[in-house]
Amino acid sequence: MSAAAERALPSAPGPMDGLTEAEAARRLADTGRNEVAARRPVPLRTRILAQLRDPLILVLLGAVVLTLAIRDHPDAIVIALVVVVNTTVGVVQEIRADNAVAALSALSAPHAHVRRGGAGRSVPATEVVPGDVLVLGEGDIVAADAELAEASALLLDESMLTGESVPVDKAAGAALSAGTVVVRGRGVASVTATGAASALGRIAALLDDRREPTPLQRRLASLGRVLAAVTLALCVLVFALGLVRGLPPGTMAVTAISLAVAAVPESLPAVVTLALALGARRMVARHALVRRLPAVETLGSVSVLATDKTGTLTEGRMVVERIWTPAGAVELTGMGYEPEGEVLAGGRPADAPALDPVRELLTVTSLCNDAALRPPDDPESGARWTALGDPMEAALLTAAAKAGLPGRPELAADRPRTAEAPFDSLRKRMTTLHTDGRPGRVLVCLKGAPEAVLDPAVLDEPPDALEHARQEAARLAGHGYRVLAAASGVRDDVPDPVTAAESRLTLRGLVALHDPPRATAATTLADCRAAGITPVLITGDHPATARAIAVRVGLVPGTGVRTPADSEEGGTGDGGRVVTGADVAEGRVADLTAVRVFARTDPQQKLEIVEAWRTRGAVTAMTGDGVNDGPALHRADIGVAMGARGTEVARQAADLVLTDDELSTVVTAVEEGRRVYDNIRRFLVYGMAGGAAEILVMLTGPFLGLPLPLRAGQILWINLLTHGLTGVAMGAEPAAPGTMRRPPRPPSQHILGGGAWQRLLLLGVLVTAASLGAALAARGLGLAWQSVLFTALLAAQLGVVLGLRARLLTRQNPFLPLAVLASALLGAAALYVPFLRSVLETEALGAAGLGLAALGAPVGFFAARLLRTAFRPSGPEAAGAPEGSGDPAGRDRTSALR
Repeated sequence: MSAAAERALPSAPGPMDGLTEAEAARRLADTGRNEVAARRPVPLRTRILAQLRDPLILVLLGAVVLTLAIRDHPDAIVIALVVVVNTTVGVVQEIRADNAVAALSALSAPHAHVRRGGAGRSVPATEVVPGDVLVLGEGDIVAADAELAEASALLLDESMLTGESVPVDKAAGAALSAGTVVVRGRGVASVTATGAASALGRIAALLDDRREPTPLQRRLASLGRVLAAVTLALCVLVFALGLVRGLPPGTMAVTAISLAVAAVPESLPAVVTLALALGARRMVARHALVRRLPAVETLGSVSVLATDKTGTLTEGRMVVERIWTPAGAVELTGMGYEPEGEVLAGGRPADAPALDPVRELLTVTSLCNDAALRPPDDPESGARWTALGDPMEAALLTAAAKAGLPGRPELAADRPRTAEAPFDSLRKRMTTLHTDGRPGRVLVCLKGAPEAVLDPAVLDEPPDALEHARQEAARLAGHGYRVLAAASGVRDDVPDPVTAAESRLTLRGLVALHDPPRATAATTLADCRAAGITPVLITGDHPATARAIAVRVGLVPGTGVRTPADSEEGGTGDGGRVVTGADVAEGRVADLTAVRVFARTDPQQKLEIVEAWRTRGAVTAMTGDGVNDGPALHRADIGVAMGARGTEVARQAADLVLTDDELSTVVTAVEEGRRVYDNIRRFLVYGMAGGAAEILVMLTGPFLGLPLPLRAGQILWINLLTHGLTGVAMGAEPAAPGTMRRPPRPPSQHILGGGAWQRLLLLGVLVTAASLGAALAARGLGLAWQSVLFTALLAAQLGVVLGLRARLLTRQNPFLPLAVLASALLGAAALYVPFLRSVLETEALGAAGLGLAALGAPVGFFAARLLRTAFRPSGPEAAGAPEGSGDPAGRDRTSALR
């Protein structure tokens, strides 16, 4: 706060002189620093161990041990490298996200203005102690809970705590909460609670540090356990069958272990991590910062989006939308505080007869005003006009500019203010006196709440005119508007006190203000519905305001008027139901998941609403920016915080931080999450189909006269080429057409559900048939059948990976075709490079053998294309949308070539 503001406040003797420095130091030692208990930094070893405890990573570590046991050091190194890379990427992403959130924390104010020993000084907010005297001025953040001792037109923004979009007037004796912001006026307050004992600290205490596993982590953990069991069973089965056929135990031990390794898609963790990391990187480019890597995929599972109102669905800026005068009504266009827009009467630009009474009203509200508008420093940067002071008063100045009036400085210069009676919560009105330009004449300007202005003691108007104005004010309030009334008059003498002028005034009209919906809000919620996501509004604001916004953004139907009393009771009406926090607390709502709009909620009730959806089996995303949103953000499956205007508590509790504060970014993030999950499922179908084919070849080959179909080294080489290069490249595949026009997958669906396991088994059978067919044909022609089988099996799997693409000819992921080409060349190297040929025990193939083996590629490709949509359930389970394979309705076909 400025020194001038400090001097403007009287320095009261006694307790309001503040603590001495020695006493402040003693209390700081007793009570601790004024901060919410900081989360302990996570040690690096803890992060690493958390990554290594993943069941699939444990399976890979077991595979490393097995490959070392058979002295296959190259493959052991490759698998170990996959584990190291996966762990490194996961740990680095978590650290980078934590650092980025720490940088966002610089948005919060670090200092407070206090009196100590009778002198004003600035101290770090963390050093404020109970008993300190806070000196508050416009723009200050209240550093701790306090009791207000002195106030001069003090107005606080409490939206970060309560969700209430309208600033609250504070008088001496009122309680102030930590984290609230002074938007107008001055005050002196005595600190009553700091740190964990403050309102901010009590809400933060509701946060639970325990993190539940994400849907993907639960699914992969289940898959890891299944794979571990299958691996052990295969080892025993293949080893036993070999012994029955009289093969050497050493050879069968090596083969059994090789098959076990082949059964495990060892690049799955790398594919998952790469897909999540690429998704996180793409989200950052689109203004979404991911704090935890698995949250990328969880976004794709979201079935409920619980959003707050102020600053998320709305602009977070007050705007005058309607003006009523005794002569008629007009509407104003434009957004924010930009002085751009039109005044419309009957849908057309207002003419002079309609505009004159509007200008008279706005002249009064501009003179009876302490706010200011600040233009952007660089208009070319896209920055917006901002408000200094009360947002409602700033909105009145913007409306005056739209009506063609000069700015407040010019009006004030023409009619200087001589005295004022500031707004307070008892009078609910503000009055200013101005020179009228004529000697001895005083202009009285008054604005305030309709109930305080539309009073016969204040206005010199006929009873029927007052009643008509009251009805109009009630109608506007029923639409969710904040309504102000304005009046003026001329006196021949200077009233003393100023409040003596508040009589025999002329009504100028009513002003309806609103925090309007963002331009993208309705489209965003429509996109959510198209994607099968249920939007729910949870706000601390007034029920009428909440419902009005809900109707305007299409969250609930209806355009009829409901009175605030009706809304407070949460009754049903033509536009749906608005339930209040009191309804939730008193148990008057049988099913919280049946409600779409909640108002007047506190942090605990937000938790209950989120938990109700989760109990029903929904995957919830909760957006918020205030301290009051922190616990619900933490409890939701995905907490989404605002980066620019959000509080530190909200950012720390969230999994995703929107750096542009746009709700539409959440929809973009959901699409990215679905893309990631589809790619993981696609890889599983591809990788496990290949593993199944290798197992079937080894099990059925001997019955067809192929004693040892493939050697251990050959199996591992195929596994390396198919699961390694091409598998990892699959993680970068673009989203399938229609991704956001299908419902989210059921939370209970297995990662191989939705027909995926049937497809992979059938693909495995077809690849096996094609490979064994080529081998049998080669044996009949007297060719090196084992090398043909080896090459055909590799070619068929490479054909499958191309056939599974959702966008067949896309140019968005050139790495996959390049990886297939590289794998094919390395497969050929195994036949024609002497060193590899001797290590893998292959033979060089001629044109006939190579041609037979190459037939596996088109078989694998066309089998994958035909089976992409097979076994897909027709009911709700279809939400599992098999590998993102396309729009089930056949829409968006043109995007397949993008």
